[in-house]
Amino acid sequence: MRKLSYTLPCAMLLTLATTALTTGAAAPATPRVATAFTLPGAKVYPEGIASDARTGTVYVGSYADGTVYRARPGARTAEVFLPSGTDGRHTANGLRVDARGRLWVTDSTAGVTVYDTATGARLARFEVDPALPHFVNDLTITPDGTAYLTDSVRAVIYRVTPAELRAGSGTLTVAYDLSGHVTPPPPGKFTLNGITSDAAGRYLLAVDMTAGELHRVDLATGALSRVTLSGGDLKAADGLDLSPGGTLRAAHNITNTLTRWQLTPDGTRARLLHTLTDPSLQIPTTLAHTPARTLVVRSQFDKGGPMTPSTGTPTTFSVASVHGL
Repeated sequence: MRKLSYTLPCAMLLTLATTALTTGAAAPATPRVATAFTLPGAKVYPEGIASDARTGTVYVGSYADGTVYRARPGARTAEVFLPSGTDGRHTANGLRVDARGRLWVTDSTAGVTVYDTATGARLARFEVDPALPHFVNDLTITPDGTAYLTDSVRAVIYRVTPAELRAGSGTLTVAYDLSGHVTPPPPGKFTLNGITSDAAGRYLLAVDMTAGELHRVDLATGALSRVTLSGGDLKAADGLDLSPGGTLRAAHNITNTLTRWQLTPDGTRARLLHTLTDPSLQIPTTLAHTPARTLVVRSQFDKGGPMTPSTGTPTTFSVASVHGL
């Protein structure tokens, strides 16, 4: 399977470093950022995160080598759940646990693999056509069990249906092509990144991290539209998390920022409510909101990782716990 060079996202992230996040909300006086748990290893460079709502177990993926870590409730240090290279995986950048406890892990260079969280056994694997340019990034799972995945190079959204999952393998097929809908990016820059869906399964939301725009896909009609944002934008936005009440949270990697938005019931408009910027977030890439806190991946991509030039040596890799977001 063809492996994309890490220098591809590095250049994109570096360009975004010069772009300030514009918001209409003030940062909190005292940001409440702490460490939830650490990740073992000197060059982890984590990117994806998923929380199992049934058990409270949290899974984190390494962009550097595809290792998937597991942190059980109360653990201060995560353990290796799926070792580097499992099933030929080079990266682990998008993670989700579905309603039946299956862990979905995207590999930006290949596609997505599904695992049994109880045993670690592989249940299914879906691959993108290696002849096409691609960067399979993040994913969301709707209530009917369908998975949708973004491609940051092609600006498309792939789909894996429950029937395809039962079959166990296949080629990732394009469900929605946004390449003619997104703002044309500068050459070599990412478009679609984080993706989420509403609790009723009516629509998808996918962020264009370069343009700072949020795109809506109507799952009943296939209609594409831009969400009207008020109070700010979503530039450098990486991971998204949508709560059932319409609260949208975003991690903006280069700016070390988290934002909270309120969506209208139909998901067509979003108003910025809160902004938290804190260097201790260490280039946040994705987040998972739980009833007690928001868990945020500290990627440290700028410390000898996939961002160039490097600005130093990484500290212990960890996941942040943010209260009040």
